[in-house]
Amino acid sequence: MLIAFSVAPSGVGILAAENPDASVHDAVAAAVAVVRASGLPHRTTSMFTEVEGEWDEVFAVVKAATDAVMPYGSRVSLVLKADIRPGRTGEIDGKIERLEDALERRED
Repeated sequence: MLIAFSVAPSGVGILAAENPDASVHDAVAAAVAVVRASGLPHRTTSMFTEVEGEWDEVFAVVKAATDAVMPYGSRVSLVLKADIRPGRTGEIDGKIERLEDALERRED
């Protein structure tokens, strides 16, 4: 399965005094560090992080990333989109490769 998720704090958390500019980059860094430590294939963009793996391992990473953001706010928002395709692996890159191939064919 391939999951794209975004997690961000809101409100005032115990770490708010350390981040007076109200940016969420420190909280996002905490979440991305969890994803990177998982060892699962992943990609982070400006708005989402994608993770690929089996259902239980991917959701465990999302939960741990969400938990890592909790100290930065009084509440946390989680947005999640999943592509559940049993028997498929390598889709984190495969989907992009197929898109690029389709675009290249359009240019011919």
